[in-house]
Amino acid sequence: MPKSSNDNRKKTTVSQAERREELLAIAARVFAEQGYSATTVRKIADAAGMLAGSLYYHFDSKESMLDEILSTFLDELWARYDAVLSAGLGPRQTLEALVTESFREIDRHHAAVAIYQKESRHLGTQPRFAYLVESQRKFEKAWLGTLERGVAAKVFRADLDVRLTYRFLRDTVWVAASWYRPGGRHSPEEIARQYLSMVLEGIALHEA
Repeated sequence: MPKSSNDNRKKTTVSQAERREELLAIAARVFAEQGYSATTVRKIADAAGMLAGSLYYHFDSKESMLDEILSTFLDELWARYDAVLSAGLGPRQTLEALVTESFREIDRHHAAVAIYQKESRHLGTQPRFAYLVESQRKFEKAWLGTLERGVAAKVFRADLDVRLTYRFLRDTVWVAASWYRPGGRHSPEEIARQYLSMVLEGIALHEA
């Protein structure tokens, strides 16, 4: 039985969507490796094995590509963070879940995380990327709130400097994107477990 025109259109749409996702993944890798300013549309097209003009069929600019890469990463990150924060967990369990979800996002969006770390401060001054600043505010509020709740509940030490602890946790977790490689020896969950063990239990043996 011959395929209908609707079937053919659906296949074409799926194919275009898949190609678009592939091009975004390539662009993310080039941005992460070479930096946003140094990356041209031609460089992305060369990495994709196509003419620069053909890339404009899918995206109107490299800025649009970067916008979609970062917004997709942050939308997914916040969907997962919000699920954790609304789950009614205790402060320690919330902290553990936030760390675990962070490593999962580093695994899923490795290049986007690298771009975010390198470019977000500069990009956040541009109106199109103002959401990066708002995301950072939300991020700080979520983590600081969890730490403060833990101190108040006597789950975390009373003498804890929550802002210093937040900065330590933030940098310790997200800098992992500089060495982590998806598909490597350790899963995101295993790395999160090891990090949490060191943060929450320390690395020194307790004297009897």
